[in-house]
This record gives sequence, C-alpha cells and structure tokens, in this order.
Amino acid sequence: MQIHRSGSVLLTGAVAVALAVTALPAAAQAAPSATAVISEVYGGGGNSGATLTRDFVELANAGSAPFEAGGLSVQYLPGSPSAGSQWQVSELSGSIAPGGRYLVAQAAGTGGTVALPTADATGTVAMAAGSGTVALVSGTAPLTCKSAADCAADTRIVDLVGYGSAVVREGGGPVPGASATASVARAASLADTDDNAADLSAGAPTPVNAKGETSGGGQEPEEPGPTEPGDVRIHDIQGTTRVSPLDGTSVTGVPGVVTGVRASGSRGFWIQDTAPDGDPRTGEGLFVYTGSTAPTVKIGDAVLVSGKVAEYYPGTGTQSLTQITAPRFTVLSSGNALPAPAVLDARSVPGRYVPSADGGAIDALPLDPSRYALDLYESLEGSRVEFADTRVTGATTAYDEIWVTVKPRENPTRRGGTLYASYEDQNTGRLKVMSLDPARPVPTANVGDVLKGRTTGVLDYASYGGYNVQATELGTVVDKKLRREVTRKQKKDELAVATYNVENLDARDDQAKFDTLAEGVAVNLSSPDIVSLEEIQDDNGAVNDGTTGSEATLKRFTDAIVAKGGPRYAWRYIAPENNKDGGEPGGNIRNVFLFNPQRVSFTDRAGGDATTPVRAVDTWKGVELSASPGRINPASPAWADSRKPLVGEFVFRGKPVFVIGNHFASKGGDQPLHGRYQEPTRSSETKRIQQAAEVNTFVAALLKADKFAKVVALGDFNDFEFSPTMKALTKGRALKPLIATLPSSERYSYVFDGNSQTLDHILTSPGIRRPDYDVVHINAEFADQASDHDPQVVRVKVGGGFWH
Repeated sequence: MQIHRSGSVLLTGAVAVALAVTALPAAAQAAPSATAVISEVYGGGGNSGATLTRDFVELANAGSAPFEAGGLSVQYLPGSPSAGSQWQVSELSGSIAPGGRYLVAQAAGTGGTVALPTADATGTVAMAAGSGTVALVSGTAPLTCKSAADCAADTRIVDLVGYGSAVVREGGGPVPGASATASVARAASLADTDDNAADLSAGAPTPVNAKGETSGGGQEPEEPGPTEPGDVRIHDIQGTTRVSPLDGTSVTGVPGVVTGVRASGSRGFWIQDTAPDGDPRTGEGLFVYTGSTAPTVKIGDAVLVSGKVAEYYPGTGTQSLTQITAPRFTVLSSGNALPAPAVLDARSVPGRYVPSADGGAIDALPLDPSRYALDLYESLEGSRVEFADTRVTGATTAYDEIWVTVKPRENPTRRGGTLYASYEDQNTGRLKVMSLDPARPVPTANVGDVLKGRTTGVLDYASYGGYNVQATELGTVVDKKLRREVTRKQKKDELAVATYNVENLDARDDQAKFDTLAEGVAVNLSSPDIVSLEEIQDDNGAVNDGTTGSEATLKRFTDAIVAKGGPRYAWRYIAPENNKDGGEPGGNIRNVFLFNPQRVSFTDRAGGDATTPVRAVDTWKGVELSASPGRINPASPAWADSRKPLVGEFVFRGKPVFVIGNHFASKGGDQPLHGRYQEPTRSSETKRIQQAAEVNTFVAALLKADKFAKVVALGDFNDFEFSPTMKALTKGRALKPLIATLPSSERYSYVFDGNSQTLDHILTSPGIRRPDYDVVHINAEFADQASDHDPQVVRVKVGGGFWH
C-alpha cells in the first residue's frame, strides 16, 4: 500500500528496498526514433591535418514518409559544459525524404582543401573535433540542460549524440574516436537504440546532402546579385492561394523595398512591391531567408532579389510561409519611402475566421480576404500593417511576445480579455506582436492593458500563434491596473473545496515559486478546507532515477502556506508507478489532496495503490469507498501514460463528502486553429472522452448506491465547457459543471494565444444544492505568474440545503 500522509509514509517492503538503493544518474535518452536521426557528426573541419574545410552535422530519415525539418534545429554543447556554456542553435527548413540525408554545414576553419557538398542548412557553430554533444530539437529555443539526466527529461529532443568524452550522451557512454580526421557516424541501417556508443562509430567523414551529393573539389564561386529587374513580381510569387504558383522555381531580379530586417533566429528580411497589382488576393510582401547569414540590408533599401521560391511550413499542421531562399541581391538605393501599411481594425478584418475544407488542407483554396480573417492575413503575409489603441488579450511572455485584439468589442471578458466561446466562434481580431528591434522589446503588459498609439510592422506567420506582427514601431502600454482577485472566506458551516494546477511543482524549485503559490492558497483562495492539486511532481522533479514520493515537495509547500498565514494542511496522495503517468519524464506527476484537519477529516481506508481500482461500496451506513485514497480504474487504457484521478472520502460536520481530483490528458497533437487543415482535427480529444466516461461511470456507481451522495469532481480537465469531453463527463446528469453558472464573460481560467478559455472545472452531484462557485483570477492574465492556470473554489453550506 502506498498511502502517503503528512508526518508519515506507509510503504510496501518492495518499495522500501527500492528506496534504499542509490540510483545511478540516467543518460539522456530521447525515445528511439523511427524517423529522423543524427546520422553523422564531424567537428574537425578546417583543423590542421583535416581534408574538409567545415564542420558538419548530417541527418537522415529512417522512416517511410517525408520528415518535416521546418521549425526544428540542430544544437551543440561542449563535451564538458561549464556553468557559462550555452547550447548553440542552427535552424532548419525544408524536409528530409524517406531514406534521405540532410546536411547542416557549420563553421569553417583555416585548414582543409575540400568543400562540403551544398548544404541544406548552414550554421556558424565551431564544433570541437574530439568531444561534444549534438541534439536534434523540436523548436528553435536553446536547450538549457547540461547533464545527461536533465536532457533525458527534455521532450523537445528528437535525437542526441555525444562523442569523445561528452558528459551529455545517450546510453552508457559517448562515441569514441572523433578527431580532426574522423567523424562519428551511424550504421547504414540507421538503427537508434538510444546508446550512442553502440549506434555510432568513428571513421572518415562522408557528408551527404539532400540531393545525394558528396564532397567535391572546392567551393563554388558565389554568383553576383542581379542588376536588372526580371519579369516576376512579388504578387506573381504570392499568387491567389496560400501556396505560391512558383514554388520550387528560381526567380531573378524581383524588385522591392526592404520593410523589415530580422538579424537573429530565422534570419532574413522582408521586401514589398511599391507597384501593387490591385488584386486584394495577391500579396505584395515577401520574406527573403538568408539562413545563418545576418542580413546586410537596411529598412528603406530598394533591392533586386534572385533565388528560389519555397514554401516553408514552420510546424506540424501549420500553414506555409512563402519565401525566397538562397538569395542573391543587389541594393539599388537607400532611404526610400516605405509602402503605406494596411490598417487592421474592426472594419477591415472580417467576422468569419477561415474557410472549411471538411478537415482537409485549405492550401489550394482561392483566397477571399473580404470574407475570412485568415484569408485577409494570408493576403497581407510579408506586407506592412498597422493598428492603433488595441486591448491586450494575452500578457507579455518570456519570449517578449504579447497578444492584442484589433476588435475591442469581440467577445470581451469582464477583466479585458477575449473569450473563446465555441469551436465555431473564433476570435478573428487576435494577433501576436513582437519587436524587430532588440533594443526595444515588447513592454510588460497584462490582460486588459492597452497598447496605446500606433503599432506598425510586417505581418508574419509562425508555428506558435499563427499570424503575428513583427513590429518596427510599437505603441506604449497603458496600465489598466488589473489586480489579482481574493475570494471571500468560507463561513463556519460552509465547506470550501478548491482546485489549483501548480505547474510541475517539485522540491528542487526556487522558494519564490513555493511562496507565490502558497500565497494564492492562503490569501487569494482564503484557505479552503480542501485543495485538490494538479502537477505535483516527485521530490527530485525531472531527475529520472526512480523516485516517486512527494513528501519533501509537500512539506515545503505546506510550510510556505503556514508562513503566508494559512492553516497547517495535511495531505493524501497515491504515488504513481515510475514513469507511468505521463508528464515530464522522470517527474512522476500526480494529483494530491491538501486538507485542513481543524475543519475537515479524511477517512483513511486501506487498499489504495497505483494499480488497484477504487469501488463504491453500498453499506448499511451508506455508500463508502473501498479504499481511501483510491484511483479510478487505473488499468483502463483511458489512463495509459496519463494522470489517474485521485478519490478521497472526507467528513465535514459529521457528513461524508467524496472528492475526485482530476488531470486529464493534454491537448498535445491537436491541429492548430490557424493551420492548413480546416476544420482542425482534435486528435487528443479521443482520450479525454474516454477518461471522462471512466469518471462518469464511477460517479454513477456512487449515486446508484446513494442517490444523495455528495460528490465534488474537480481539476484540470484540459477541455472546454462546450467540448464532447464535458458532455461525456456529465452524461446522465451525474455531475453539474459549475462554470455554466457564471456569466459568460467570466467563464475562463486559462489564457492561450490571446484566448481566455476554461480548462479547469468544478462539477458537483445533484445532492449538492446552491453551491457558491468562484474562479479566482491570479495567474493566467498576468505577465508575472506562478502558474499558467487560475484556481477555483466552491463553497457549500450545510444549513442552506447542502445536505438532502
């Protein structure tokens, strides 16, 4: 039995023995890949004695379908990283054919005589010849891990190779033998067993690019830039659909004026034609992708650009970004006037969001910018736009991004956000804003603040958030004084039950996080009698060493609550089987009950563990749980690699109350709202519907034994109040969702991509009458937040009809 209590831990003998064994640090292990792998790494290019002039990383696709490299990156870390060592990022684009290769050229040295074949991507990283770590990463944000165990916990890592004496590697050891004249390469089978030393070996470098070309006898001379305008204009390239009619073809001497320059990340610049064709469907702006080379142009330069037209898909399911790659360009003049920006406001942006393709791709559909908002934004892709006096609907992020709406009256919330009300009613005025000027980042703002004055920039498209404005001129933030809410204190005869997602809390977190979350419980929630917590991790968090207990984490958290003026909470939870409940690898995420023993008691009943299902037992005294705490049908496929609901039996003023803490499967894998497939497929929904059915079945069993049973089901259900998940959860009226009792403008607990929405819920059984329910807004709307979720609380009164 693994029932965990404040002050004591009851363990089975097998568990006690396991905890007495000192675990070895885990090696970094991305899941064995059946698609993209790192096939060869060479850090000796240009060194003394080398033949090749540049370092390189070669990727390969072991799968049977093309692998999308766009939005991914190759990253490098020294073999023995110091405190100041940082992962160095090289961004990728395009795709890798089945069985094909993809070559990433890195820094050149002064030695060597033989050039690499034409690279598919180019970085500037000077890799060490004898030791280092290379990772293939989903996304372009630099990794932060510097140990094998920490990197094993980072789910962004697709594949990882440590060579020489690298500290970060997969398996028992790094690949030996790398030098100025030897690379480390994967076997021809491309097998990936997550053991670098077994999968790769040293040998002569053999770089191959996507065309199958190998190293030649030197560097091709760079062609000069164009001197005369060609026959193709930007609107010819953009065309009347989302995909260029010239995709894959070379163009020469395309004229335009530079309207924006991006010197970091996905480097390049935007150009816009000063002589538009008058067709609102054909865009006049375009991105010129310069790869690892920083652009040498300035805003206002008139240029001629030659290169290859390409459609870049920045992520899975996204729309594409039309661009010119491998550019050659000539600056004709500087200081030219820029084209007038298109004004985005409630009049110009249509009320409909996007056309339907019955779940298929909308790439080939003719644009209709007067009817659909996403068609308008696509027709302005790469063009200058402006808006003024916009309301902030998504607070400033850690990446210096902010969400605004150009439609101030579109589904406003009570506190200034924009409500996500249904799948059919998308908010068309939302746009993400970031600054192109590193010296002037987006200012800190909260939901409801106003970006006052004019903001001007180039309309771009990215995997996160879709259409966004790369600002060259930013308005100023007007602080509307949004304040964190404080709910009222429960009365003596009221039971207060709350839910709070504390965002992967573990004992290794900074004390500041504990203190802020504790203040939320003690002050903002006014010390509820019961708090159902989501995302409590084991005591060492992402360290993947078999630890499953959370005693140290909960001790720190409850101590912090006392320090903030709250009660001394006790706790109950059931530790999961190691790495069986999803979440961060090694984190062993779980649900936990805190309760104030001065106000409510917990009925401890033996028999609950990670794998035993809890049952409703009909007794002469009324319904009770077979085990308390217990888990709902943990062996069901619905809970595979997912958090299992925690059920507890409490007693308040002599009456039993059954509480079910939930954390349903995430929305990972769903197609984006702004993507190429419309309507988007919500693939993750299937599992949540199954989970909802399990909870509903359990509640129905409680109510069958006692139709007046008092049940509170609460937590992070990861779905909306209008979703099929909620329909399955409330089937037969076993549970009532309290979010529906609030005014529509207050039905949210989470903000994503500028949409205020509800993922967290409290539901009650019919035996609970007249509940007093509150979503307490303290996190989701603020740039400074302890969690990305707002907590909720329900108060029920014994003397006011709570008990039937």
